[in-house]
Amino acid sequence: MRRDNESTVSEFILLGLPIRAEDQGLYSALFLAMYLTTVLGNLLIILLIRLDSHLHTPMYFFLSHLAFTDISFSSVASPKMVMNMLTHSQSISYAGCVSQAYFFSFFADLESFLLTSMAYDRYVAICHPLHYSQIMSENLCVLLIVVSWTLSTANSLVHILLLVQLSYFRNNTIPHYFCDLSTLLKLSSSDTTINELVILVLGNMVITLPFICILVSYGHIGVTILKIPSIKGICKALSTCGSHLCVVSLYYGAIIGLYFVPSSNNTNDKDAIVALMYTMVIPMLNPFIYSLRNRDMKGALRNILSGRLCSQ
Repeated sequence: MRRDNESTVSEFILLGLPIRAEDQGLYSALFLAMYLTTVLGNLLIILLIRLDSHLHTPMYFFLSHLAFTDISFSSVASPKMVMNMLTHSQSISYAGCVSQAYFFSFFADLESFLLTSMAYDRYVAICHPLHYSQIMSENLCVLLIVVSWTLSTANSLVHILLLVQLSYFRNNTIPHYFCDLSTLLKLSSSDTTINELVILVLGNMVITLPFICILVSYGHIGVTILKIPSIKGICKALSTCGSHLCVVSLYYGAIIGLYFVPSSNNTNDKDAIVALMYTMVIPMLNPFIYSLRNRDMKGALRNILSGRLCSQ
C-alpha cells in the first residue's frame, strides 16, 4: 500500500548548479557562449571533413561522427539549463525528464564507442602501417559506426524501459541541472535493485570495457613507438595520436572523477560540476584540440577561408 509521502509525478524540479541567484545572469551568458562555441566548432569540423577530399580517411570519418556526437551530447542538457537560468524556472515535464535521461545515456555511450574506434584506427596506423588501407576499409569503418549506434541505443533503451516501470517517487526535486538516471533512481520509492544491477553490468560493458580496449591499443602503440630508431619518427608517430589521447584523457578523467573518486561531502554539487565538465567543457574543447594540433585540419581551414578549396 502506498504511503502518503509517495506519489506519481507529472514534472520534476531541477535545482541546477550551485550558483547564487544574483550570478545566474552572468553564468547563463557564459554557458550560452560555451554551447554556441561547441556547436559552431564541431559543425566547422564536420564541414571541413566534408569539403576537403584529403580528409576523407578513416580517422576523419570517425572524427566527424565524434563532432556530431559532441553537438548532440551538449544539446541534451545545456539549452534547458540556460533557459531555466534565464527564466528562473526549474521545472521539466516527466516525459522531458525521461527523454533527457535517455539521450544523455545514449550519447555518453556513443562517445565512448567512437573514442574506442578511433583508438583502434590509430593502433592500426602506427603498428600495422603497411596493411592500414586493407584493415581500415570503408566497410569496417561503417560497421564500427553501426555497431556503436546499435549498442548505445540498446543500452540506453534498457535503462529507460526499467526506469518508466518505477511507479512512485518520494519527491520530485532533482539536485542536478539535468535528469540524471542515478539521481532519479534515488528519488524512487519503488524497488530499484534490478535497475542498479543493470547499470552496474551494462555500465562496465559500455564504459569500462571500451576504456580497457583504448588502454590496450595505446599500450601496443607505446611499444611500437619505442622501437622507432629516430626522434623524428617518434615525434611523427606521436603527432598522429596526440589529439585523440588528449580527448580520451579529458573524457575518461571526468568520468573517473565523477563515479570512482569518493566524496565525503557536497556530493550533489560535485556531481553537477563534474557532469558539466564532460557535457559542456570537453565537447567545446574538442574542436580546438583537433584543429590546433592537426596540420591537415589547419590546412583545410586555411583553404576554405582563402577560397582556394577545390572539390575532388
